[in-house]
Amino acid sequence: MDKLSLGTGRMGRRIAVIAASALMAVAAAGCGSSGSSTTAATSGTATGGTSTTAGTATTTAWATGVCTAVTTWKGAITTAARAITSSPSKGGLTTAANDATTATHTLATSLKGLGTPDTPAGQQAHAAVDQLSSNLDTDATHIQTAVSGASGATGTLSAIADVASNLGTMGTQASSTITELQNLSGDAKGELRNAFSQSSACSSVTG
Repeated sequence: MDKLSLGTGRMGRRIAVIAASALMAVAAAGCGSSGSSTTAATSGTATGGTSTTAGTATTTAWATGVCTAVTTWKGAITTAARAITSSPSKGGLTTAANDATTATHTLATSLKGLGTPDTPAGQQAHAAVDQLSSNLDTDATHIQTAVSGASGATGTLSAIADVASNLGTMGTQASSTITELQNLSGDAKGELRNAFSQSSACSSVTG
């Protein structure tokens, strides 16, 4: 039977716990109003070839872009994680996996488009978001592999556990990168830290 029960048996309880943990970990990546964040990012997204009258303004725009991209991605990943618990079936699992993969690819494209912030720690910051994109892409590949290889009730339950665990890991990686960006060794003057603090799009992500 395609529809699986999460409420019975040790496996069901294990899946429920993992899925709940995944939602908590994804939430740790930060949240916020996607509408207000998008507006802020549109008004001043930084790119590698764009400068403003002050370096801090460019850096703030870059931080806004990062926070907006992560917030949008986090919303999609949270939805995917919830879909696993609300529709514990091969079909529901496939939909969640596809949505997570699409969101991750969109995030990578958005982060790449931001370029490098105009600050001494710019290259470090650029490398950090590049590494995040790479890590999340690897996780998304693992998710697709787990789903494509699932067969039967036991296999689908196992895939649900794998996918939920990977979604939780992805949320933690995003949260850790935001923290890392605010504590880079090259940011001696605290320009990036101030940028994340000054951007309204980052208030929930950093708070």
